[in-house]
Amino acid sequence: MIRKFFPLDKNYLLEEAQLTLQDFLLSSLVERAKNHYEWEHNPLKLMDSFSLKIKTYKPKNLKPLHPFYQTLAGIYRFKHGDNQLEFLWDGKSHAEAYQQNWSKAFEEWTDEFRQHGQFIQAVLDLTVFLPGNRHAHLAENRMNYVMLQFFSQQDGFPELKIRKTRGILEMKVA
Repeated sequence: MIRKFFPLDKNYLLEEAQLTLQDFLLSSLVERAKNHYEWEHNPLKLMDSFSLKIKTYKPKNLKPLHPFYQTLAGIYRFKHGDNQLEFLWDGKSHAEAYQQNWSKAFEEWTDEFRQHGQFIQAVLDLTVFLPGNRHAHLAENRMNYVMLQFFSQQDGFPELKIRKTRGILEMKVA
């Protein structure tokens, strides 16, 4: 599904590369979130029912994480999504280069996001605890908050605003 997040969101090769990697990268994110939670909150590896549920969870339905992934992919395209193809001298196709660069950025950004307990809890709420968690719908907002806080502190990123109906907007700050 191709969706425009901002007016010049026209790098369809990059978007296709991102969509191809969606489930793989989200599965990786869930595993890293589980490991980080256990490392931080259960360093002695004591197994109670709560810890066992997290440890034994295998991602089957990643659909609740798709809006987060698509928003993060849109931010990447906003920053790196030039429509002009460049010459690649290493023999890779543009799709391979886009997949490699996007995977690296996704891993780096989500590693930074994992430093916030809100983000880890939101990932777990949307995966491990989704059926029983009545407030899981708020997890997407927590993830967007962490994401916007991260990007507001980065050089080279304008202040961004994420709107569900209109996508990613650059804010004009006086």
